[in-house]
Amino acid sequence: MKANKWIVAMTAGVMAIGILSGCGNSDTPSGQNREPQSAAAVQEEKRTKASETGGNGGETEGALEKTGTSIAIESESAKKDAPQGGKTLVVYYSASGHTEDVANVIADEMGADLFELEPVNPYTSDDLNYTNADSRVSREHENEEQRNVELVSVEVEDWDVYETVFIGYPIWWGIAAWPVDSFVETNDFAGKTVIPFCTSASSGFGESGELLEEKAGGGDWQEGIRFSSGVSEEDVRNWVSGLGLEQ
Repeated sequence: MKANKWIVAMTAGVMAIGILSGCGNSDTPSGQNREPQSAAAVQEEKRTKASETGGNGGETEGALEKTGTSIAIESESAKKDAPQGGKTLVVYYSASGHTEDVANVIADEMGADLFELEPVNPYTSDDLNYTNADSRVSREHENEEQRNVELVSVEVEDWDVYETVFIGYPIWWGIAAWPVDSFVETNDFAGKTVIPFCTSASSGFGESGELLEEKAGGGDWQEGIRFSSGVSEEDVRNWVSGLGLEQ
């Protein structure tokens, strides 16, 4: 009887050990029912395993370097795709091409975007003949109600991302060419730094910037500058760099 009891006890012990051993080897696949880990935690785990495996440490380290590079590339891609603030925009109306030339230099120097103001009914060379009292600009000058020039577009896509806005125009009768008026009146300049610039054969900057600021009703308007019609690219670039703006 004692021998039988001893055999039964031994059998029970073996079965208990087997059960405990089975509990340690779950059928749940590795990785399931685990808490989410950050990329840094995953890499740290791989480094730990690599140090423990010894012989394959070199290959594992190489794999980690590639993984790190991949994450960095994806991170940079995400930054490029994300909306960026603090951008610069150069808005301009050019009647004879002089203001456009200056605007292009400013945009190139600042790495800025360009937005041209285009009248639905463009001005011809005859329209711009201010010496003719019956020309379009002469009639518009005499009658302010005719200065409401319809533009192809006054809305800039992603307007809110632009922190600095340059506004360029020719000088007509001592003020900004009125095709820019509707753009200034339509858009919200609150929170933006606005820098006006103009081109002319002889007229000065005058109060053109102040008058546009009044029409805008907002924004931090800076002192503007007048460029001669034949201004050099170097002079424009020197002026832009002297503003101390971030590019």
